[in-house]
Amino acid sequence: MTNTYLSRLIQRQAHKYGEKVALKYRDYATETWKPVTWNRFSELVETVANALVSLGVEEQENVGVFSQNKPECLYVDFGAFRDRVVTIPLYATSSEAQVHYIVDDASIRYLFVGEQYQYDVACRVQALCKSLKQIVIFDSEVKKAAGDRNSIYFSDFMKMGADLQHHEEVDRRSSASSPDDLASILYTSGTTGDSKGVILQHSNYEAAFEGHRMRLADLGEKDVVLNFLPFTHIFERAWSYYCLDCGCTLCINLRPQDVQKTIREVRPTAMCSVPRFWEKVYAAVQEKINETHGLAKWMMLDAIRVGREHNIDFLMNGKTPPPVLHWKYQFYERTIFSLLKKTIGIENGNFFPTAGAAIPYKVEEFVHSVGIHMIAGYGLTESTATVSCEWKGDFRLGSVGRVLPGLNVRIGEDNEIQLKGGTVTKGYYRKEARTQAAFTEDGWFRTGDAGYIRDGFLYLTERIKDLFKTSNGKYIAPQAIETKLVVDRFIDQITVIADERKFVSALIVPEYSQVEKYARDHRIAYADRKDLLQKPEIITLFQTRIDTLQQEFAHYEQVKRFVLLPEPFSMERGELTNTLKLKRAVVARNYKDIIDKMYEDTGE
Repeated sequence: MTNTYLSRLIQRQAHKYGEKVALKYRDYATETWKPVTWNRFSELVETVANALVSLGVEEQENVGVFSQNKPECLYVDFGAFRDRVVTIPLYATSSEAQVHYIVDDASIRYLFVGEQYQYDVACRVQALCKSLKQIVIFDSEVKKAAGDRNSIYFSDFMKMGADLQHHEEVDRRSSASSPDDLASILYTSGTTGDSKGVILQHSNYEAAFEGHRMRLADLGEKDVVLNFLPFTHIFERAWSYYCLDCGCTLCINLRPQDVQKTIREVRPTAMCSVPRFWEKVYAAVQEKINETHGLAKWMMLDAIRVGREHNIDFLMNGKTPPPVLHWKYQFYERTIFSLLKKTIGIENGNFFPTAGAAIPYKVEEFVHSVGIHMIAGYGLTESTATVSCEWKGDFRLGSVGRVLPGLNVRIGEDNEIQLKGGTVTKGYYRKEARTQAAFTEDGWFRTGDAGYIRDGFLYLTERIKDLFKTSNGKYIAPQAIETKLVVDRFIDQITVIADERKFVSALIVPEYSQVEKYARDHRIAYADRKDLLQKPEIITLFQTRIDTLQQEFAHYEQVKRFVLLPEPFSMERGELTNTLKLKRAVVARNYKDIIDKMYEDTGE
């Protein structure tokens, strides 16, 4: 291959599909979904490529995209690929310090920004960075700062390439491109506080495409895919590129908080998500069951029981369900399961990839029982997303599926999952020591995750660096405990405390609406949320539910004390990464006094 696959992807698809819709996005002014055909997509990509040359962007130069999901993000990505330019996505919620670090580290001269927040942050950063030359603003509603004569709107940027005067140079660059060229640098969210730029070459994406073609058999031009996770996240980014390669229609969700409404409008056949999405579905169904009585409640419970027996006890294990069980399942599929899927907006569902955190067993069991094809998977930025994934009818509860074709996995020291293959990064940008430390002497990438392979399926056990050791010398896997407890409808967020402590404790962010409803139903008077969470009846409620859920853990692993927090963990206080992973060190620092108090005056 003399040129990169992505550099001509949109052109090829436009030639194939023409006026078929490639993208849709919501116009919030008219509350309608605007279509973009493949032909128009290709035209816009060519215009971006010409405009980048007009700006003076050089081959293999780094360009930043600091925005929420917008179609413009894809136009810039593929325009950059035409020019052999590297794109660096920044999370739309990134702080000024994070943006400053990435712009400096990657020597970014041109930064595309989405809305007012990103523009304001970028302006402040520009005053501090030597490299940042110009800001290009996607949203025409953004109000520029007084005295800003340098930033331009995306419409003005596009005028620079409108006449395609540099088309020969663009074609020359595309023809000169190589699979070894850098395509992206994705900065990890940094749960340990150290953000690293993961280098992804075009060859990494091409290897990922090839592996997914062999694994995901029936994704194609009839699929309507909702983009919910940020394009900045490798999971959504690589998935979206692959969907475009398959001829799918992408529907871009601009505002994450609108996703429930968006799903019902779009009715997607596929959507990437994190387990938290399905946890909320599970919690909503459990709440509905709790509020229902009589025959209706019995039918809901029986439907889930029948589904579990049919899809898990039999089909998952390669057995044929008995005729009577199959008949019952079909009945519930046409009635209760169909209604559930329509309520969510996924009645047209093909399959739904899910990764990014551990999936609670009860949630996974429920989703498969009601006939939703949730495809659990495991991956890293460093592996261009997918390491392993399940497929329809080929899954095991608790596993993260079979290893992607073309990728090699071995279990190393401390049961660490180690990788080698075409999708694996060559290392971290400008960080030779960190790159060297990330690989074994014989060239396998260290994931830092522990696990095992059984019957061809990969299972994760814990994050090696996250293992806690109590002061009594016992090892605790906090994620296992948190995953077990977070399925409770009264718990929204939880972090386990145990490292160098006498016993396990937890900080819990309750599902406030559920607690307030419980207080109303049980006539518990309270002054405010903080007062409510300190009521003995509420403490007892949580203690009882936690004790029930953690019975399977050894005594030393069980949560002995906990505090209910009146405010959720937040990105603003540095407690969550942009991908909503918890920064344990920051939480430990921010809540030091509360944590220390839990360990005072105990006899344990």
